Amino acid sequence: MIEVKLHDIGEGMTQADILTFLVKQGDIVKADDPLVEVQTDKMTAEIPAPMEGIVKEFTVKIGDTVPVGTTLLKIEPLNSKLLQKPSVKMGKKTENAFQTSSSINTKSKRVMAAPFTRKIARDNGINIEDIQGTGPAGRITEEDVLHFIQNKSEQTTLLVNRSERENRRNDSLAEFPTSYSVSYSGRRKQIGTKMAHSLYSIPHCTHYEEIDVSNILQVKADWKMVNKNISATAFFLKAVSLSLKDFPIFNATLNEKEESIHIYNEHHIGVATDTKQGLIVPVIRNVEKKSLLQIHEELKYLTVRAQENKLSVKEMTGSTFTISNVGPLGGSIGATPIINPPEVGLLAFHKTKKRPVVDKNDQIVVRSMMNVSMSFDHRVADGATAVAFTNRLVQLIENPNLFMLELV
Repeated sequence: MIEVKLHDIGEGMTQADILTFLVKQGDIVKADDPLVEVQTDKMTAEIPAPMEGIVKEFTVKIGDTVPVGTTLLKIEPLNSKLLQKPSVKMGKKTENAFQTSSSINTKSKRVMAAPFTRKIARDNGINIEDIQGTGPAGRITEEDVLHFIQNKSEQTTLLVNRSERENRRNDSLAEFPTSYSVSYSGRRKQIGTKMAHSLYSIPHCTHYEEIDVSNILQVKADWKMVNKNISATAFFLKAVSLSLKDFPIFNATLNEKEESIHIYNEHHIGVATDTKQGLIVPVIRNVEKKSLLQIHEELKYLTVRAQENKLSVKEMTGSTFTISNVGPLGGSIGATPIINPPEVGLLAFHKTKKRPVVDKNDQIVVRSMMNVSMSFDHRVADGATAVAFTNRLVQLIENPNLFMLELV
């Protein structure tokens, strides 16, 4: 009997949630067939079969959180054992024997669907095998699941209405508040655990600043006229990198056990990204060596991969500083960002709004203003250093010509 274990599928992975089983007991699987879908705090992945065999036993349950090395299920290798079965005899028993053999070799229904599609079904208490797929080769799409949920909801509504009519007739129904539940598991649970750990273990300090981004927006408009469309986030990333160059203490990690602070020369900046699967942080590596255009193109590429849940482990790990640009989501003028451990700082950019501002000539002018929130580990840096870091950031964003002085 072969034990299929949870192995390390990503950098720094220690445990994973069991999302769903992709096979049933008695299924015959080939080598590399997907067996179990698991989720870490970084990604969703399928654990494949190490060899051809029969699924004999599951040793974990859906929803379990298990450490690396845990046996997930057991497979009996498909070798001479099957071939050594007694030969089929003629007569009445022949039919039974044939039926038995047939049942062994009949693999249960193999559902083709993306992990996110399965998650939608799972979160809504739907058995995905009950859904008829309309995609290529019968693949079940997100639309199939949503359509199934809608039909089920309408049927439920009919039953509820019938029940309400009966209850009204009895005139004895007490009024209760209504509610519904959603799953707190998978990536949502992983994010919650990580954020709680960060707040419990890191003394956060957050300060706020406002930045006049009018000049950046004008530069963007000028470049767009010559077909060079650079996002504001690319400017912010470059400005953060230049600021980290002057204040490297924020591009560091604290190792309390070794009583040392590791300061990194490379600027690997994570960009917190809102996706259907939850908060994901793709990493732009070596921002200090890249042009605005390179940063813009790489950010666009990684954002698409994040939205499609296709980021590799390497694309999501190894950050030394993180930014969160919530401005495009609208409505946010401030927040208290939670540091992405083991980093030292996290900077959030908020919505840009036109506001009346008193300029250096004491005149009221309309400018495009944006608030930023800077959270940092108060064990590693002091407030004055954090303010100096933010002041440098403000200087760069309000005077984009300064970027030219940093060209290499």
